[in-house]
Amino acid sequence: MGPAVRPRVIPVLQLHHGWLTKTQRFGGNPYLGDPVNAVRIFNELEVDELILCDISASRGETPLDPKLIRSIASEAFMPVAYGGAVGSVSDARAIVRSGVEKIVLNSAISRSPELVTQIASEIGTQSVVASVDVRSTVSGPRAHVSNGRIDTGLTPVEFAQAATGLGAGEIVLNSIDRDGTRSGYDLPLLREVSASVEVPVLALGGADSLDDIKSAIENGADAVCAASLFVYFGRHQAVLITYPSSTELGALRSR
Repeated sequence: MGPAVRPRVIPVLQLHHGWLTKTQRFGGNPYLGDPVNAVRIFNELEVDELILCDISASRGETPLDPKLIRSIASEAFMPVAYGGAVGSVSDARAIVRSGVEKIVLNSAISRSPELVTQIASEIGTQSVVASVDVRSTVSGPRAHVSNGRIDTGLTPVEFAQAATGLGAGEIVLNSIDRDGTRSGYDLPLLREVSASVEVPVLALGGADSLDDIKSAIENGADAVCAASLFVYFGRHQAVLITYPSSTELGALRSR
């Protein structure tokens, strides 16, 4: 029997006005350091993929900054996906020219659906990732846009299916309620959305351990994303960039 194939485990770096931060339930922006230094450490730890999320850009606080993206992506030895304030095909072109392989879209799915299709046509469906940001409401879980501030009225399944119908080739399923809480992934939500679409679903929001990663994979995730797990260490939340070893990741498939 050959060695276990390591699952896709993807760190997410959140940016706020150019520095590294980490939200909790999409709120708060503590300063955690220089994102370029974090990328260099992830290089040394042999990370396979990376997602950059520019929070200040997605909130409209800062414009899309290809120079910032290039300064971070140029240091990465791994493929990089980027999300934040992508409002046109020309934006998508500028981001790709900055060294990014995939573009993450959220608000455009409900506000400018034709843009999703246009970007997918321009760079390929495999390079378009839809972020399905889910928050609990009195009507049940609903997909939100604009950094979690606007309720689309759509269920996570409806939003995910709309996104893939427009041309998205992957889904990042992000639980706003669990963001930064390290309380584990929303497994029922993950099972429901994974069963409803034919593209890879990436779990995000709540990871606290390798066991959480394993549970997500067992419950339908094609890949697992995490932020706090890889930038904080210990119960006092000391800032420390970490990542599991290849042996630890390979063992997740056989535990």
